[in-house]
This record gives sequence, C-alpha cells and structure tokens, in this order.
Amino acid sequence: MRLRALEGAPLADELVARTVVATAHAIAERTGVTLLGVAHDDASLTVTLDTDRLAGLGFMAEVRRLTNAWYAGKTGADPNAPSLWGDRPDEDEQSPW
Repeated sequence: MRLRALEGAPLADELVARTVVATAHAIAERTGVTLLGVAHDDASLTVTLDTDRLAGLGFMAEVRRLTNAWYAGKTGADPNAPSLWGDRPDEDEQSPW
C-alpha cells in the first residue's frame, strides 16, 4: 500500500523520511502486524505487510494519522487538516479487490 504526499517532496528531507519509516516500524511492532518491507521516494511511502486488506488499510490510516500530526507540528500547519498525506492510501496494484 502507498501513501502519497499532498504536494511537493517532503520525504526528500532525511529527518521526515526517517521519522515516517520509524513510525511504520513502531506501529507494526505495537500491533503485531508483520512488516515485510518499507520503501519511500521523495513524495511517497510504500509499505508491504503480511496481513489482509482491511488490516492493511487500518495500518496505513494510522501511519497517516500519526505522521500528519507530527508533520503539522513540525511545520506549523493546521493540526486539523491533512498536512503530509492525502485522504486515503493507494491500494496495492496486485490486490484482487
């Protein structure tokens, strides 16, 4: 599953990229979801999980929620508005759904 930045290339900043990746790892550890892989480019985060689609969507929603709140605090953006990621994660291109 993939999250895409609302605009620009926020993950080009090494601190932002490391924080987002660490957040994905922390959520996996906390929830017991097996994280098979994490990759990112300057404008998106891609996570591969060993779980079903619904759990994957919930996982990505939590990554989005936590990192949007952190990024809003870092940049001074409105904490009630999306600041880093868009409205929903992209589904895995190989998903049968």
